[in-house]
Amino acid sequence: MGLSPASPAPVPPTAPSSRSPRTALGALRLWEPRQWTAAAAFAVATAVVVGVPTAVVPTPFFGREVPVQWWNYPALALTALLSGLVLATYLRPGPPAASGGRLGSLGGVLSFFAVGCPVCNKIVLLLLGTGGALTYWAPLQPLFALASLALLAEAALRRLNGQAVCAAPRA
Repeated sequence: MGLSPASPAPVPPTAPSSRSPRTALGALRLWEPRQWTAAAAFAVATAVVVGVPTAVVPTPFFGREVPVQWWNYPALALTALLSGLVLATYLRPGPPAASGGRLGSLGGVLSFFAVGCPVCNKIVLLLLGTGGALTYWAPLQPLFALASLALLAEAALRRLNGQAVCAAPRA
């Protein structure tokens, strides 16, 4: 006895969402110390690479004309944390995980523009001048920070979910 034309076709099981925080946390629970060490090292490196040239991390090498804003510190910390997680997902053995690298790269670049001094950015100065940088660019920087963090979080969720769905065999 076959299916009649009016009967519904069987529905295949759906793949897990590429944005499930629960699945991503499950993938993190499977990480080995090597991946956690790499995530911490990548997070510190990101904080240095983004924080030092933007003078959010004070050093004698770089300065700012406009003082660091209160939100620059949590934006830098979250950028470093999420970047460390995303970069550490590339260390997993086995087949490559789901994409998310482009989102992570874009998020990292946006964070650099978000926490940087508005009048120290040569591109902004060329396009808007000093007055325009302070009037138009500076108020947009918190939005760039939020967009950067959203892109990095999405990249982390996708990469971690890919690890959970296609878990590599342990050696």
